[in-house]
Amino acid sequence: MSILYDEGQQAIATESRRALEARMRKDDLLPLLEVTGRFHEGFWTMAKEQGWTALALPEAYGGLDLGLIELGLIAHQAGRTLSGAPFLTSSFGAAKAIELYGSDAQKARWLPGLAGGDTIGAVAFASGADALPVKPGITFVGDRLDGTLTGVSAAGAANVAVVLAMGADGPVLAIADLTNAERRIVPSFDNSRCVADLHFKETPAEALTAGGSARDAALHILALQAVITAHEQTGGAEALMEIARDYAITRRAFGQVIGAFQSVKHRIAELYGLVELARANCIHAASREGQDDFITAAAAARLSATEAYDTAARDCVQIHGGIGVTWEIGLHLHMRRSRSLAIEQGNSLFWEDVMVDRLAGEAA
Repeated sequence: MSILYDEGQQAIATESRRALEARMRKDDLLPLLEVTGRFHEGFWTMAKEQGWTALALPEAYGGLDLGLIELGLIAHQAGRTLSGAPFLTSSFGAAKAIELYGSDAQKARWLPGLAGGDTIGAVAFASGADALPVKPGITFVGDRLDGTLTGVSAAGAANVAVVLAMGADGPVLAIADLTNAERRIVPSFDNSRCVADLHFKETPAEALTAGGSARDAALHILALQAVITAHEQTGGAEALMEIARDYAITRRAFGQVIGAFQSVKHRIAELYGLVELARANCIHAASREGQDDFITAAAAARLSATEAYDTAARDCVQIHGGIGVTWEIGLHLHMRRSRSLAIEQGNSLFWEDVMVDRLAGEAA
């Protein structure tokens, strides 16, 4: 596809930005840092009302049958305004796993609720620091899950989870109803991510038919989520770049605006370059869904977006000086979010390994 968005996609971006900027407030997000198990309900209500939860799912199950490009545009704007819940990504990942690898009965049971947003999904593949373990830490035997999954984003509020477990013949993807599951909310530096440990003890679950390697299927789901997360990271980096720019052209020191100093103007110029590289990688990755190079493109988007958001969070605080670290100005919200997103769906080391493996395979 073109590296530019078409008219309809631009309209999605414009309207989602308008809606989010009208209803997302820093003062609503700050209190969430001091409590666990809560998210910004206003954001999630708006996501459901706007149909964002249904955007990339099939019409047959209540979706709008669009794709990664359109959902990525929403995620980008959510990143700009610091969305107060992780569910656009986590529910999308769970829904795509069920859509791609579930039975007709599983699709009929779960997809309408996920499309409507009344059901919240989580994706739990990691075992400790390993984003995609060769031998998962939980077992799936006799349609029962046993074991503990730690630090699962969105698990504190999720109704259903797609997990990677060790079956009798190797790794398997399974879907578990979390209604009666034991979960422990994990306090974190970004509590609105609703991170929790999931404890399974003979918990009923159903296998998904991956049609091949369960780890390959899990990697594909991670890549889909990574593209959405990369859009969110790019949106956050873009917002920080603009905040830094606006401050630099109004704050004065030594008789001139601080933006006149090379150490400041060069940082903002570098942020612009990082944001545009990340944006281009995100568009390219979203457009490659279903193609042979999709995983490679997703890894590139994830890596460039992580660098852009991390750098922007750090440099924006630095440009603001002492006021940048105060609670009231709220730049720490972006700093916290940049670090949270950097480790969800696998950290940079994981995606670097994925990219190297893919490129090495193509070279061979």
